[in-house]
Amino acid sequence: MSIRHGLLALLERGPRYGSQLRTEFESRTGSTWPLNVGQVYTTLSRLERDGMVVQDGEDEAGHPLYAITDSGRVELRSWFENPVDRTSPARDELAIKLAMAVGAPGVDIRDVIQSQRRHTVKAMQDYTRLKAQALPAVEKNGARERDDIAWLLVLEQLIFQTEAEARWLDHCESRLIRLSSTAPAAGPEPASPGAVAGAAGMGARAGAGAEEATPPPVTSALHDRP
Repeated sequence: MSIRHGLLALLERGPRYGSQLRTEFESRTGSTWPLNVGQVYTTLSRLERDGMVVQDGEDEAGHPLYAITDSGRVELRSWFENPVDRTSPARDELAIKLAMAVGAPGVDIRDVIQSQRRHTVKAMQDYTRLKAQALPAVEKNGARERDDIAWLLVLEQLIFQTEAEARWLDHCESRLIRLSSTAPAAGPEPASPGAVAGAAGMGARAGAGAEEATPPPVTSALHDRP
């Protein structure tokens, strides 16, 4: 998530101070990605260092105001015009968890999948209820309330995202079932050459001992009697 570009977009509407930017950012995104004031001021300092914002006096309460510069507007326009790069995806904890669960001792990956599916479906249902609550305000106010529309778009993205995740988990489970049904049965481990040689030597010694302990045939014993 690009906090810097989000702050630039808010500053394009006019000078703002840090707490005000945090409040407007969270209002626009429905507090889906909450910020703290420290993050906001750290980002503003970097933007100021890069020449994209400048301090622009204070408000009546003494809060330092920040304003976007021409360089900041160029950066913001570039952000809006260029697609989000998907060639280097962000790390996904769930994908990493499932990858590590494959073959992990004492871990049943199907249990991991089913537990995650239950959580994902519940989250999708919660987002759907929030959308049902947000829709009336959007339908009533139309395009006048930008925050309501922005929040609705974020909610719908979350719904689609959780729906896709649930479908992927179903696919993972089906894939594992197919693979387990076609996997060859594991046979006994082959013995090492040393074990084979040792077994052969023991067999030979046992054979020799058996020959020494074998009594003479009964017929031979009868012929030898006087």
